[in-house]
Amino acid sequence: MVNRLMGLRRELKLVAVLFVAHLVALVFALTGVLVFMAHPALISSSPLIQQSFPYGEKLGGMVYILLGAATLLAFGAATLGRRKTAIFFAVATLLPLTAELIGTSTGWPFGHYAYTDLLGAKVLGRVPFTIPLSWFYMGFTSYLLASAIIGALRLRGRTLWSLALGAWLLVAWDLALDPAMARNAVFPFWTWYTHGVYFGMPLRNFVGWWLVGFLFMGLSRWLWRADAPRDLPIWLPLGMYLANMLFAMALSLSAGLWPPLLIALALGVAPAALALRMARGPRGVGGPDDQPAPQLTPAPTL
Repeated sequence: MVNRLMGLRRELKLVAVLFVAHLVALVFALTGVLVFMAHPALISSSPLIQQSFPYGEKLGGMVYILLGAATLLAFGAATLGRRKTAIFFAVATLLPLTAELIGTSTGWPFGHYAYTDLLGAKVLGRVPFTIPLSWFYMGFTSYLLASAIIGALRLRGRTLWSLALGAWLLVAWDLALDPAMARNAVFPFWTWYTHGVYFGMPLRNFVGWWLVGFLFMGLSRWLWRADAPRDLPIWLPLGMYLANMLFAMALSLSAGLWPPLLIALALGVAPAALALRMARGPRGVGGPDDQPAPQLTPAPTL
């Protein structure tokens, strides 16, 4: 038991290091987009910036997504077990990738859109390889947060409510992210060809997001044959969700889009914050593959 507890502490320290690296990469990407891409004259103000900017432009978006995925993989392996984490990773990348490939080819289920070249190499020339990774780490984050909230509320039908809320938290993130990423003329990461009522985007996009999220979370849960443990340390999924939501909100604000920011606060940040309010004292961690878990403090010390 002592050895296992020490091993879990080491694993969660690694999670914390990866999470901090993810936060640094988010700030780096945000600085590149808000400062240098929005004010190109600044790039020529320094030879060092001139030399380094092309690398930042090419790698900035990819790095924070890769670190986000690595953080959730490490967290899942430490708290849920490698088998469950591998199942969720496989389902949450392959199913959204399939949906994105269909979407960019046919317009179903999201609408007609296309990705630019700012998020890395594309699968089959259509979908950047980082996109399914972002579905995974934000989907995993949203599902674990939803499971903590519903578990604390002790509602009947916990499984269904956790899936529904998890898919909704994922959609709320996109409600803030999508307008800024698509509409800003300086750094469009994707382009919409279908016009809709939500800042030029069709509402079917968000219905599609909810359905895809519900589907891959539900399939993962079915393959697990169990709900997420009630006593996972909440600091990581909550911190990951809020950090990425703030990133999306900052992009929306930079594009002069106030409504998505307010919508994100009301429909994403507020429900996610319930998980923190409902956390009572020290939390344990769900043991790997449903084994009993030793008690552990909520966050490791770096």
